[in-house]
Amino acid sequence: MSLFFYNLFLLLYSAGIHIAGIWNSKAKLWIKGRKQFPDFCFKEKTIWMHCSSLGEFEQGRPLLEDIKKQYPAYKIVLSFFSPSGYEVMKNYPAADQIIYLPLDHVLHASKLIDRINPALVLWVKYEYWYYYLTELKKRDIPVLLVSGIFRNSQPFFKSYGSIWRKMLSGFDHLFVQDAESAELLKTIDQSDKITIAGDTRFDRVIRIAEKREPVDHITAYTAGHPVLVAGSTWEEDELELFHFVKANPHIKFIIAPHEIQEENLRDVKEEFPNSILYSELISNKNAPEKYHVLLIDNIGQLSKLYQYADVAFIGGGFGSEGVHNVLEAAVYGKPVVFGPVYKKYTEAKGLVECGAAYSVNGPLELDSVLNKLFNEPDLRNKTGIAAKDFVYANKGATIKILVHIQRNRLLIN
Repeated sequence: MSLFFYNLFLLLYSAGIHIAGIWNSKAKLWIKGRKQFPDFCFKEKTIWMHCSSLGEFEQGRPLLEDIKKQYPAYKIVLSFFSPSGYEVMKNYPAADQIIYLPLDHVLHASKLIDRINPALVLWVKYEYWYYYLTELKKRDIPVLLVSGIFRNSQPFFKSYGSIWRKMLSGFDHLFVQDAESAELLKTIDQSDKITIAGDTRFDRVIRIAEKREPVDHITAYTAGHPVLVAGSTWEEDELELFHFVKANPHIKFIIAPHEIQEENLRDVKEEFPNSILYSELISNKNAPEKYHVLLIDNIGQLSKLYQYADVAFIGGGFGSEGVHNVLEAAVYGKPVVFGPVYKKYTEAKGLVECGAAYSVNGPLELDSVLNKLFNEPDLRNKTGIAAKDFVYANKGATIKILVHIQRNRLLIN
């Protein structure tokens, strides 16, 4: 891809978002968040972390918080591309400024970097913007890729991917999740700046689980019942679950849809007639006995809800994009079940391979696996132990990156 086509892509992307903003609430927030250019200006050096969305922020969060503890004199700037990250984390107390990343442009890049004045930039997992990375490299500001993952299908490794390969040259070091990513990068001559560090999400979910923070009203709702927590579900996932939910009224189900707009929640509630929203539960004293499906209508609780599960079902595996975060459930020692689209996710593959997770192809197979896990405690416990062991065996990416920062004196106390 040439710079001309990259600029054309940016133009078309912006136009598409503005058209979608006529009816789409996320697009409206994307546009509203970028109406004014960020107006702060730091004279002292800062640490800038950029995340595409909420998932990437949770991935980078343990590193950011450890850096903040070790280098408290530095201000923190946190940027998001997506509303689903910014809107949830806009009041995150550890950051001094939280912003939407202005759309990539040569003038935006120069102006924003002037205002942030970063000593170190942390780019989490993916999302590559040519003008920002080029300007950072021009100014000799160190940029680290955190928990990167690369696949042969990406443009970096294609004949038309010259501009993408140039973006990679803007990074001082690439901390990748697995050996496959490292080998791919070596084919385009990035071998001198690669470390296989693993995935910082393992560190994040371990920290959440070890706090074991209770969730209001969930203990009363689940008391005395087997529990299935279904997280980040889409319509395809909910359709697969429907028969099992209907056939097992003695089980308490907690379903956290991926989309919590009012219209979607109304549709999900219609799918599961004996259901109640979490916002309704907290004001209804009779709800724990009356309903056996609880629908979570907020963002931020899911990672804590898995502690109440006997079995976890993770959404996304019946859609084209694939399964969502399986580690949030596995860290609590819970058997994990999801649909067939999971093989591009290293952690989901690893859980299946070590006997800690089940991938199913449809409702009949899903019913069979869930019945087996609920009816055979020994199997359920064995599977859950394997899940937790897998998570703890893969911790440590955060400290590897932090050691690199220390050894190379990228930040100075």
